[in-house]
Amino acid sequence: MVLLFPGQGSQQPGMGKFLIENFKVAELCFEEASDSLSLDFKKLCLEGSEAELGLTENTQPALLLVSTATHRVLQTLGDLKTQTAAGHSIGEYAALVSAGVLSLPEALRAVRIRGQAMQSAVPVGQGGMLAVMGLEPEQVQKMCDWAVKESRTGPLSPANYNSPGQIVISGSLKTIQWLRDNFAPEKVFGTEAPKRAKLIPLQVSAPFHCEMMKPAEDQMREVLSALNFQKPKFQILQNFTAQMVQDPEILRENLIRQVSAPVLWMQSMGLLLEQNLHTCIECGHGSVLRGLLKKIDSERFKVFNTSNLEEMRLVETFLKQGS
Repeated sequence: MVLLFPGQGSQQPGMGKFLIENFKVAELCFEEASDSLSLDFKKLCLEGSEAELGLTENTQPALLLVSTATHRVLQTLGDLKTQTAAGHSIGEYAALVSAGVLSLPEALRAVRIRGQAMQSAVPVGQGGMLAVMGLEPEQVQKMCDWAVKESRTGPLSPANYNSPGQIVISGSLKTIQWLRDNFAPEKVFGTEAPKRAKLIPLQVSAPFHCEMMKPAEDQMREVLSALNFQKPKFQILQNFTAQMVQDPEILRENLIRQVSAPVLWMQSMGLLLEQNLHTCIECGHGSVLRGLLKKIDSERFKVFNTSNLEEMRLVETFLKQGS
């Protein structure tokens, strides 16, 4: 069994409502989180506006909380028999909490600072992100290098390797705007240009997972170096290296480096397939990760979601059948 924890972009007003209403352990989890940050998470998640929940410093702890509450509920439903956990970007913190590497209060305080640090690392209007559809990883890198060279601006680099044909790039807003105005596949790739390549601007508050996030990475090094990382109860598949890790010090270093490095999600999911780990539970709100795994290998991956009571009961039935 693999536990997958979603990242930024999967948040939605009302998330966690069914957990609180149906499971005491989830309600207690929300109370623990609210006490840890002196923030009313029930009000934020259940009553907060999309804009309020979309603030990075709110989004990241809220996602961590809902994912952790989901995991705690799952633990009451049956034997998870977890072999590996992975999280997409901020989701990696939830993976570490699920494995006992960090406590929920420690992780919440860290991600609150992480959200603030990432937001303040780049002045508003200087960075952005684009979803690139229809290009291979090496083609995306070539396109970024071409844009930086030709525009004489930068930086611009791959940020999220989400799935085949869906890679997000991140960096200077000037470079992104130049790329959108000047990109034509034949200009970059010549006769080998792909027939379909599409650039889609993303509504984000900062250019995540690129070198412009280095100030935030430096701040997180201070924060995470002060925490005591425990040995995980199961392997953690980390974003920074797309490798399984159990050493606490390597977990810490990779978590620090993750801030300004690309999320190697597609590569990470490829490693799961290599190790015959196909059955996954998306622990948290939404089905973003399920969608990505469907694009990576729809035949081999089996993914359960946990966004409502019906989905949770399906997982419970599966666990009681012996998973």
